[in-house]
Amino acid sequence: MFERQWVVEHDAMGVRVLQPDGAQQAIGWGEMLIVAIETNDSGPWGADVWWVFEDGLARVAYPQGAAGDAGMLEVLQARLPGFNDAMVIEAMGCTDNARFVCWTRATLASGDQM
Repeated sequence: MFERQWVVEHDAMGVRVLQPDGAQQAIGWGEMLIVAIETNDSGPWGADVWWVFEDGLARVAYPQGAAGDAGMLEVLQARLPGFNDAMVIEAMGCTDNARFVCWTRATLASGDQM
């Protein structure tokens, strides 16, 4: 299974992704501006759901089903105030090429902190 060749990890600093070719990507919680889910029409034979984290300059992405993916949704919900669960539900039902923004830094209320 292609997705299991990817590894996603998180800690107090942020999210790290290890790609099958050995390349690593990382993004800090404090730098994160957008969390999105991108879907495509390659399923069920391809990785058709991707989690994407953006900081304005770079993207960190991994396919749903990556090693370490179990529990990431709960981490995102706990760490990112205003995380939009409705977008996750909508994305999981999509079989087209689409992008669902689940959280942006702009969704933080003025007094919230990460």
